[in-house]
Amino acid sequence: MLELKNLSFSATDGSGEKEIVRGVNLNFEKNKLIAITGPNGGGKSTLARLIAGIEKPTSGRIFFLGEDITDLSVTERARRGIAFAFQQPVRFKGINVLDLIRIASGKKISVSDACLYLSAVGLCARDYIGREVNASLSGGELKRIEIATVIARGARLSIFDEPEAGIDLWSFNNLIEVFENLRGTVKDSTIVVISHQERILKTADEIVVLSGGAVVRHGKRDDVLGELIGTSSAVNYCTGTAEERGGAEVC
Repeated sequence: MLELKNLSFSATDGSGEKEIVRGVNLNFEKNKLIAITGPNGGGKSTLARLIAGIEKPTSGRIFFLGEDITDLSVTERARRGIAFAFQQPVRFKGINVLDLIRIASGKKISVSDACLYLSAVGLCARDYIGREVNASLSGGELKRIEIATVIARGARLSIFDEPEAGIDLWSFNNLIEVFENLRGTVKDSTIVVISHQERILKTADEIVVLSGGAVVRHGKRDDVLGELIGTSSAVNYCTGTAEERGGAEVC
C-alpha cells in the first residue's frame, strides 16, 4: 500500500540546517490502522506532511500502490487516493459545509448523505450544513468538519494529524468509533493517525514510534503499546492534560 524508503527531510532555521526526519523506512499494508506516536518535536507531523505531499523530502522515495509518488504534488496525490486532515484545519471563506463535503466526496451527494457524515463526527447536521467554513466556527468544530470531509472522500489512504486536538471528551469517544468504522468502509484502504492518545493507539493494528526524526519502534499494537505504557520512555510524549485532550494519554 504505502512504502517509505530511506526518507529524510531537513529544514533551515536560525542555527543552520536541521534534520527533522532521518532515514525512515516503513511499509504499511492495506486494511490497516497505523498509529504514529512519539515525543513532541520527534518529526511525526512532518512525516505525515511528506506522505501527503505538503513537504518534499530531502532524500528518499515514497511509493503508493506500487507507484513512485515522491515528485507528485498534493493535488496529484489526492487524485490517486490520499486524503489528509490537518492538525489545525483550514478555513474556507465563502464555502459552506455542504459544499465542502461535496467537494471532498467528488460528487454531488444529497443533503441527507452529507448530514450522515456530520453526525458521524458528533455534529448536529441541521445546525452546520449551511454554515460558512470561516472564523465563526471554533477550532473543535472545524476539526470535526474536516474529519467528516475525509470520511466523505473515501480515500485509499487517510492521514489524520492529531485528530483529537481541540475536541471535547464526548466527541473524542465518538472519534474512536469513527476510526473503527472507517477502517471497514473503503475496501483495501489504510488509515494513518498521528496521536499521543492511548485510546487511539489501542484501536490501531500497528504502532510506529518516532523520536528524533527516526523510527525507534514499529510493530503490532500489543507489543509496542505494552512497552510504551510500561516504561519511562513513554514520559513527555504529550502536552496539556489528558482532560484537555479528551482522555488518557501515553505519557
